[in-house]
Amino acid sequence: MVTSFYQIFELLKSKPKKRLVAAYANDSHTIGAVSMAVDTGIVDATLVGDTATIQAVCKQEQIDCCKFHIVQEADETKAAFKAVEFVNKGEGDLLMKGLCSTDKYMRAILNKETGLLPPKAVLSHVSLMSTTAYGKMLVFGDIAVIPAPDLHQKIAICNYLINTARALGIEKPKVAVIAATEQMSPAMQACVDAAIISKMGERGQIKNAYIDGPLAVDVAIDKESAEIKKVGGPVAADADCLLFPNIEAGNTFYKTIGKFTNAQLAAIVAGAKAPCVLSSRGDTIETKLNSIALAAMMAK
Repeated sequence: MVTSFYQIFELLKSKPKKRLVAAYANDSHTIGAVSMAVDTGIVDATLVGDTATIQAVCKQEQIDCCKFHIVQEADETKAAFKAVEFVNKGEGDLLMKGLCSTDKYMRAILNKETGLLPPKAVLSHVSLMSTTAYGKMLVFGDIAVIPAPDLHQKIAICNYLINTARALGIEKPKVAVIAATEQMSPAMQACVDAAIISKMGERGQIKNAYIDGPLAVDVAIDKESAEIKKVGGPVAADADCLLFPNIEAGNTFYKTIGKFTNAQLAAIVAGAKAPCVLSSRGDTIETKLNSIALAAMMAK
């Protein structure tokens, strides 16, 4: 079982390299993270963007631009669509957002004719965290794509979390379906959805996981809280995955953990034909590098 980002990088080094395609890679953060990923031996990289700008950034950052395959496209929107085209043609295994805005990046992915969305698929954001405050890696979502997921979308998110945890070597992940309380309150939709998803897991309708909910975050990850509140079962105090009820809860958790602890973070969009790195503008180069590694782990 993988318990750190270091182990993810070491595991990837023993596997065939994946090809990363970065959309509108005109900025130092994107180029820096991709350069580090190439140097560690986990990916080869195609940068789609303005060649002159990319070369200037590489010179400024003292990065050898010859390590990349650079494709000229100075227009932000066209660069996003061209990067997606590379993946669709089999010339890329994972996609990464560069300097292009999130709406243009997602528009290229979601385009019905030329995008990366399979029929009836649900796109969702999956995050991975490693922190000394918790004894193992934690997979959670959705923090960035679906504002208020309905039951169908939560089931899809749940499966993405499970698949990610299993890719890390956790054979049967423990999924906590999060609400504001571990008490079953019919007046709270998050509690109702959590109870349904939990029962679906119990009946085998969602496979390869222990699922429990509703659970408050403290009960899901803290032994003392679970004991005080008398919540038992395989998930309480030992969750591998947190399924958040909405984007406000998930996004706040992600950014609070990132700014107030020593956590290492990664994030990708799941549900497309290939994993897509979608970093926040406030994310560090380290987080972007970790996200590349996570996407490479999930790439077929």
